Order: sequence, then C-alpha cells, then structure tokens
Amino acid sequence: MSEIVNRVASSPIITLNLEEIYPKEERLIFDLKPFLFQELMLREKDFRAALKEIDWDQYENKWVAITCTADAIVPNWAFMLAATYLNPIALGFSIGDLKELEVMIAEDCLKKLDLDLFTDKPVVVKGCSEFPIPLFAYGKIISLIQSRAKTIMYGEPCSTVPLYKKQKS
Repeated sequence: MSEIVNRVASSPIITLNLEEIYPKEERLIFDLKPFLFQELMLREKDFRAALKEIDWDQYENKWVAITCTADAIVPNWAFMLAATYLNPIALGFSIGDLKELEVMIAEDCLKKLDLDLFTDKPVVVKGCSEFPIPLFAYGKIISLIQSRAKTIMYGEPCSTVPLYKKQKS
C-alpha cells in the first residue's frame, strides 16, 4: 500500500493570507461635528480649548478616522490640528471616513510585504477570512505581485480560481 502524500503541503505554492498581516485593532471615529457652532462652522478658539480637554488615551493603540459628519464648512487645518493630538498615541489615522481609513491601513500593511518572496512562485491569495478584508487590499496585492509571481490564484490551495499566469518568454 502506498503512502498518502499531501501534494498541497509539498508544493511550492505560497499562500498569502491577508488576514494574517492585516491589523485587527479597533477602529474609531473622531468626529468634528460636536465641536461646531450650531453644526455650521468651527470657531478656532473654542475648538482649540475643547481639544485640550479631551481624554486622548481612549485613542491609544487604535486606528482613527478623523471626519466631520455634519454638512458644514470646516477648514483643513481643523482636521490637521486633531491629527496632532492623535499622531503620538494612535496606531495610525486618516482624514476621512472609516472606508478611507481601511484603505490607508491596507496600503500600510501591504507596503511591509517582502515582495521578493513571490518572485517566480505560484501564489494563492486566500479568500476566506473571519476578519473583513477590504476589497481594495485584494486589488492592491495584484498590483504588487503580478509582475513577480509565476501564477496568481484566489481561494484555498486545494480549490482555487486562476487569476493570472505569467507568459513564457
């Protein structure tokens, strides 16, 4: 009787599980709306005073989206001023909504990948994850590895959807 061989485990396929590299820390919104006068405009002196009173520790080691949910005139410097308080304590921040924050987080974590690992290798981008990975990250990974990988597939090593195969020279 012959030995059962796990061909998936012994194959050169690299499985890229975005869930393993994607940060899971909490995401928060810092909304400028409560600081607006009559939800219409920002008063600089009042805003600066209010920012000094905030317990910024609640944002420590969190990802933060700095936004304004009111339809108001908010100068760019107001978002930047809030960012000066978050920058030393938050894991990261973006000026925009949570979707824009997720794009920034995805770009940040994908920048850290060692792309040489994918050179001339078959790559499977793992599809099923418990943590929601933004669609942007899947597009970004294609732009990063397509010029290097031998093939790119989506799914699990045992059941994949072929996406790309490098043409033989």
